[in-house]
Amino acid sequence: MTTEEFDYYLPEELIAQEPLQCRSDSRLLIMHGDKITHGVFTDITKYLKKGDCLVLNDTKVMPARLFGVKEETGAAIEFLLLKRIDLDTWEVILKPGRRAKRGAKFVFGDILHAEIMDVLDTGNRIVRFTYEGVFEEILDRLGEVPLPPYITKKLEDKDRYQTVYSREVGSAAAPTAGLHFTEDLLNEVRGMGVHVVFVTLHVGLGTFRPVKVSDVTKHVMHSEHYTVPQETADTINRVKREGGRIIAVGTTSVRTLESASLDDGTVLSKSDDTSIFIYPPYKFKVVDALITNFHLPKSTLIMLVSAFAGKDNVMRAYEEAVKERYRFFSFGDAMFIV
Repeated sequence: MTTEEFDYYLPEELIAQEPLQCRSDSRLLIMHGDKITHGVFTDITKYLKKGDCLVLNDTKVMPARLFGVKEETGAAIEFLLLKRIDLDTWEVILKPGRRAKRGAKFVFGDILHAEIMDVLDTGNRIVRFTYEGVFEEILDRLGEVPLPPYITKKLEDKDRYQTVYSREVGSAAAPTAGLHFTEDLLNEVRGMGVHVVFVTLHVGLGTFRPVKVSDVTKHVMHSEHYTVPQETADTINRVKREGGRIIAVGTTSVRTLESASLDDGTVLSKSDDTSIFIYPPYKFKVVDALITNFHLPKSTLIMLVSAFAGKDNVMRAYEEAVKERYRFFSFGDAMFIV
């Protein structure tokens, strides 16, 4: 299977540059096999039923972009925090990277210092921070929430790039399928008798990288850390035994559940790293339905969705979404695949 098979035409003006005023006012494309219908996101309640289980990723995006200077020269530098190695050591992307040799030192706002400890084969750096106080509080003061590269408009309200249920800090990007939910809508869903549970997968920037190899099977997936609480695992396993559906909100929830389950579909409570790459054909063990956004051409995300719903069906749905002028990507509209 080739990467080109997951390409599609997208007019640039359909890439959403800002969120709607109300989260749940986004449009919803409902896909049932090869049948497509259109609605708004609040229509999701029409397709849920008592006994279903909605699985949400409660990760929170870090203010992971830092702007500082090199100590010796005062040259400007940008750090993008990717992954925490230990308490004060992080893997980061630097711009411009050529200024960051091993031993180079940088300062941010006169209160946060960093030293390059290692240069990785990927070009990323391992850095050690020194500071006084609590790192997370300093990051809140100095850092900015990183937006995907296809969003060029400044975000006025940084909370709009967080889900209303985000709580576990650690992502470099938002689990965007969840951005459509409001507290009121979630309460309505619970009131219907739908179980709402949480997993955590900290989203890395690799989620935005297109697949560059022509043979899909040769792509190396980035690794991300996930946690499935015991309560979540117990609820999902009980719902499956009782014949309810497991509805994943977003591809990150899918990857978490498929990584933390046995071959028979039993979900385990665990915390681990996953580099699972889901593409057609793939036999899903846990997930019965999927709420997701519209993804980049030739991305691992559109490949996962194609594995779930069938490549031809998905590419046809994307063509329909372009025709109907849906909004695409992080701040765009949603699909519900049943």
